Amino acid sequence: MTQEPRRERRTVTARELADRFGVSPRTVLRMIAEERAEYEGRSRQRRDQIVELHRQGLKGYEIARELSISAGLVSIRLKEAREAGLDLTRRDSADRG
Repeated sequence: MTQEPRRERRTVTARELADRFGVSPRTVLRMIAEERAEYEGRSRQRRDQIVELHRQGLKGYEIARELSISAGLVSIRLKEAREAGLDLTRRDSADRG
């Protein structure tokens, strides 16, 4: 499983850029915003990775460490997956029974 590169943090605020270029902060935000479809695709991919690692038997904090995300996000995504009716059966426990 490949891990996508982390996005770099911005070093200046939208207001600072707006002042520098003589535009509104909203214009700056619109120009640097990630496309919604791209964001949703990344989000779906991360959710699928979380579910797959959970099925492999990893604990929440292990999944978080593996994907460089917070344990809270792992918990939220697993809860959403359960509510959506996804099968979260762990393979190691399914193999035993």
